[in-house]
Amino acid sequence: MNKKNNKLNLQKTKAHGYRFTVGRILQVAVALVFLVFIGRFLYIGISKTVEGQNLSERTEQLYHRNQVLKANRGSIFDRNGLAIAEDSHLYTIYAILDKSSINYKNKPEYVVNKEETARKLATVLPLSENKIYKFLTPKKKVFQVQFGAGGSNLTKRQKNKIEEMHLPGIKFTETPSRLYPNGTFASHVVGLAQPVTDKKGNINLVGTMGLEAWFNDTLTGKDGYRISSVDATETQLPNKSQAFKPAVNGDDLYLTLDSQLQSLVENRLNEVQKAYSPKNITAVVEDMKTGKILAASQRPTFNPQTKKGLTKSYRNILVQDTYEPGSVFKILTLAAAVNSGNYHPNNYYNSGSVGVGGATIHDWLTSGWGSIPFSQAFPRSSNTGFVHIEQQMGAKTWRKYLKRFRITKKTGVTLPGEQPGLLSFGTTTDQAVTSFGQGVNVNVMQMMQAFSSLGNNGQMVKPQFVDKITNANGKVIQGYQVKKVGAPVYSKQTRKVLIENMKRVLDKRIGTGHAYYMRGKDIAVKTGTAQIANPKGGGYLKGDNNYVFSVVGVTPTKNPRYCVYITIKQPQRLGSGAEAILASIFKPVMNRVIIMSKNDKSPLSIVKVPAVKNMSYAKARDQLLHAGLNIYRLGNNKKVIGQGIKPGEKLSSGGRVFVLTVGRVKCPNMKAWSLEDLHQFANLTGVKVSIEGNGTVASQSVKAGKTIKAGMKIKIKLKE
Repeated sequence: MNKKNNKLNLQKTKAHGYRFTVGRILQVAVALVFLVFIGRFLYIGISKTVEGQNLSERTEQLYHRNQVLKANRGSIFDRNGLAIAEDSHLYTIYAILDKSSINYKNKPEYVVNKEETARKLATVLPLSENKIYKFLTPKKKVFQVQFGAGGSNLTKRQKNKIEEMHLPGIKFTETPSRLYPNGTFASHVVGLAQPVTDKKGNINLVGTMGLEAWFNDTLTGKDGYRISSVDATETQLPNKSQAFKPAVNGDDLYLTLDSQLQSLVENRLNEVQKAYSPKNITAVVEDMKTGKILAASQRPTFNPQTKKGLTKSYRNILVQDTYEPGSVFKILTLAAAVNSGNYHPNNYYNSGSVGVGGATIHDWLTSGWGSIPFSQAFPRSSNTGFVHIEQQMGAKTWRKYLKRFRITKKTGVTLPGEQPGLLSFGTTTDQAVTSFGQGVNVNVMQMMQAFSSLGNNGQMVKPQFVDKITNANGKVIQGYQVKKVGAPVYSKQTRKVLIENMKRVLDKRIGTGHAYYMRGKDIAVKTGTAQIANPKGGGYLKGDNNYVFSVVGVTPTKNPRYCVYITIKQPQRLGSGAEAILASIFKPVMNRVIIMSKNDKSPLSIVKVPAVKNMSYAKARDQLLHAGLNIYRLGNNKKVIGQGIKPGEKLSSGGRVFVLTVGRVKCPNMKAWSLEDLHQFANLTGVKVSIEGNGTVASQSVKAGKTIKAGMKIKIKLKE
């Protein structure tokens, strides 16, 4: 019994010793861990760093906000203050799916209810509920997803509607964009600004064509910043230091273009392009007194808003392409001959053909008109007559005047990529053919600069597209100035001779330009038909349509001020002739120019759009009518909740402003709506409008009277 008790006591003693040993070990371990923590805390407290990172700085960063304040790109207006290009913003929606995304209030920042989210988003996005749900349920685990094309390029209105739903996990990225409300409108002149991502990942609008590119630094603003300290609820701390630098918006350009005249030019070019399919067309209207370009366009062209046609018409034909001008160049030749005393109108020559340097040069009427006076060489557009005139001047004199007209010299017009052209003047044949615009290559702006001499008694002025530059507050920082080019090329008396000869071109009996005659209109013209060099070898292309046909006209004839110059290259269908094609553009444009010249003292009435949001419809209507504007209501409620054109923007008197009222909106009958009407409608309703064609609305895919909602797609066809 004692032996058993002793053995039991011994076991108890051993167990007690074991527990004591384990306890000691645990105490030591805890003490060591405690010492490590104490040491770590002391180290952190003294050094203020963890893994090489300063904790004070990290804490500061956690409650530190460094916000970039984005500057707006400057706007581009026409000469009356109507918007041609202005800043806009588009948005891309995305959804966070990772459940680890929790905010400081311990609330989810991920999509919680995918079915509900898909159902609600489908009321705004142009996507079905099932399609959205598929995006929200990817096969592989991802942090976030986007919604493809249907979730891109959203308007501010669409973004606001979605944000009002308060859907967890739904976020947006903002992309700066450029709004071109007129669509195809002097597209190669105005140019294009597109979003470009820099090395830091910032997205900025950068001019890539036309005036947008040339004046990119002027239009680009300077971003500002705001540096502040906040608490956990993002409230700014009052006693902490903060820094603020406001953004400086870009400067605005006011162009010399007249929107009404430009629109007419665009419409006429569209008609000709559609009917005759030329390789290209150019049309320019200039105030020769000042060099201001009032309208300028080309075909092929593109729509800067939709980018349609851009890949096929990237070149600016007005300055980047050169061509042989043909007989319109005879204006320069005649000016040189008259001014140098080498024009003898009453002397006779044999028309039809003439031999020069071993080559034979023919008139366009190869049989000629027999022996005729030099006074008929210009109105008949006789090549042989001008060869004789060039020979009478002598190559040295003719070359001197070509230099005065700055042939082969860039104009320096504010458009990228201008080409200087070239001149072949080595042989007597070369020298002779330049007299009628062959063997010399020019660009359109060089010809406009030369023609400007007709409005200034021989003094050329530089063509210009910018009337003034203002800062964001409207203060003029650079005004327009007439820029004379060199010394006068010829005298006032010479100019009178030139205009008299141009008037005779309209003479039905001897002139080549009777197709441009306008009863009761005081105009003078010169026609041109230039051969096109064969790109595959020497010589020129053959065929009735392988020419650059052109016409230049000025008005009034007593004291010329306005010039209209049109070229058309290789029309694939000639119809009733090149003159009829050109006249279909020239006559309506010249008629509008003549009307403008009579109304110079009473320019187009421009008004500012008043603010009518939150007014009753009746009051909004009265406000707009009082300002000289018309109103169009979307919806039937009495309260206005949105207006299609921002308050303070400028419109021509009689323009239309769309307003949106509370409640259900039915699809209007859009027949004859303009592109600007469609933009207002889309912006107010959130409807996706796809546009095809040019002109005004001819048809719509959604019937009038049907209830519409944001995100709905409507296909629109325009027709001139």
